Amino acid sequence: MKKIKILFFIVIGPGSVIVFIPSIIMSLFGPTNFYKIEQSQYIGTLPILMGLIITLWCFYDFITVGKGTPVPTDPPKNLVIVGMYKFVRNPMYVGILFLLFGEAVFFKSFALLGYTACIYCLFHVFIVGFEEPVLRSKFGKEYEKYCNTVPRWLIHFNKQKTVAELKER
Repeated sequence: MKKIKILFFIVIGPGSVIVFIPSIIMSLFGPTNFYKIEQSQYIGTLPILMGLIITLWCFYDFITVGKGTPVPTDPPKNLVIVGMYKFVRNPMYVGILFLLFGEAVFFKSFALLGYTACIYCLFHVFIVGFEEPVLRSKFGKEYEKYCNTVPRWLIHFNKQKTVAELKER
C-alpha cells in the first residue's frame, strides 16, 4: 500500500509540476515543431538529469532514513539529514527547480522560465509558511540546529563536517 501511495504522489505531485503543467504551457506558448532540435538545446538536458537524480535520491532518503514518504499525509518519522540533505535543506524542491529550468532551456521557452520562477516562489512560501513550522514543532532543537547548519536553498558543499557533528549531538 505504501508503494502505491508513493507512486501516486510522484505522478500527481511532482509529475504534474514537471510534466503536465509544462506541456500545457508549451502547447499554449511554446514552439510546436519538436523535430528541429538544435544542438544548443541539449545543454538543457544537464539540469534535467541533475534534477531527476536529486529528486529520486531524496525520495529514497525519505523512505529509507525518514521511515515515511514524501506524501504530506505520511511524512517521515525521522529528520532526514543524509544524502543531499547534508548540503541543502530542501533538495527535493531544488531538484524539481533544476528539472524545470532544464526544460525551459531545452525548449527555449521564456514561458517555462517564468513558470519556474513562479514555482520557486510557491515553494518558498510553502516551506517558510508551513513546512518549517511543522518541522520545528515535530523535531524541536534537532531541526533548529539543522537550520543553523544547512542553508535553505543554496547548495553548500562545505557543510558535510558540520552536519556530521550535528548527528553526534
